[in-house]
Amino acid sequence: MKPVDSTSRFYTLFFVSSCPEDWGGSEELWAQAAILLAQAGHCVHVFKTNVKRQHPRIQALLAANCTVTDLYQVPSLRIRLRNRLLPIRWQHTTAQRGQQILRQALLAQQPHLTLVAQGNNYDGAAFADVCRRYEHPFALVAQKAVHFLFPYDHERAVIQAAYQSALKCFFVSQHNLELTRRQLSMRLPQAEVVFNPVNPFVQEAFVSPIVPQIAQDGVIRLACVARLDVLDKGQDLLLTVLAQPKWRSRPITVTMYGAGPHRKAIEELVLFLNLDGKVSLGGHVPNPAVIWQTHHALVLPSRSEGLPLALVEAMLCSRPAIATDAGGIAELLINNQTGFLASTPSVEAIDEALERAWHRRDEWQQMGVVAAQHARATVSSDAAQSFSKHLLRLTASLGQ
Repeated sequence: MKPVDSTSRFYTLFFVSSCPEDWGGSEELWAQAAILLAQAGHCVHVFKTNVKRQHPRIQALLAANCTVTDLYQVPSLRIRLRNRLLPIRWQHTTAQRGQQILRQALLAQQPHLTLVAQGNNYDGAAFADVCRRYEHPFALVAQKAVHFLFPYDHERAVIQAAYQSALKCFFVSQHNLELTRRQLSMRLPQAEVVFNPVNPFVQEAFVSPIVPQIAQDGVIRLACVARLDVLDKGQDLLLTVLAQPKWRSRPITVTMYGAGPHRKAIEELVLFLNLDGKVSLGGHVPNPAVIWQTHHALVLPSRSEGLPLALVEAMLCSRPAIATDAGGIAELLINNQTGFLASTPSVEAIDEALERAWHRRDEWQQMGVVAAQHARATVSSDAAQSFSKHLLRLTASLGQ
């Protein structure tokens, strides 16, 4: 990554991630922006829920001179003993401890701007509320929105206040922005759609097309590149489709790439449906271009999304996609031109889209070429750089 151009003034910037896992794909945008800003000389402090310091992405942040603080800290023995004597509503929890850590850092460091990075559109609201209550300027970025996850009444006011007070509300798809507006009944005039950065191994596709050649042995090979989490990614729907007699009899295989909390559940469902000869799990592959050397198309049966990088990267690698109309997928995938859109995340709709794709499989190679052209024309080739500059402009506009 090329560092952002330094301004005449250096800022103190906080990046707060509410992702509770070692690392999530939703964290690449803020992390790459943080590294670029630190390399340009700004003072960057990262606060993350559940830090594994040996993780390569955490190591990259540290190497760029970012400080990294874990917001998930188990209360001391004294506090845990005291909790036993208190009603639940008065107990000191790990979530409260994380908010306390952030509050103390805000008061001590007085950052010019804090970015609260959320996996979905509400899971960082408590951290944003800390910024709001102590009058520290902040922005929000949401990587996903789920249609059935309306905020409950007891938390609604806090979330609305966070979005109302944010200097900017960034989303990765127009769908997610519109859904959040409806869920909160707010217009959000300060909202904006941004892109996530693509995998560095695929970056060259913005300059010269990647058109891998696959051995023609009559077998259609699909890749489902997604976190192994059926609640969001819907692998169970795809497996149910593939268990139908017509798909069992066709020369088609699916490799599910990725890691996640439902790996065992998916493995067992594959065996339960007797699909072990047709479906396999490929684990996490750092270079997605390698996947497209051996697979003809992407299949994404997602129930909820932002704008999946798996789709962007498959298209940049000249591969069509069969995907559900979830999140911002329909904002990039042109139905029947660059891929095949399933109208809903359901067995029936996915089956219908796969059937359309199957009957047009001889056109997939040309569709992949069109997909790559469309992705290059639509997606930002320097998303992290653009985002970091956006944050600098936002900070400078405060005139602090």
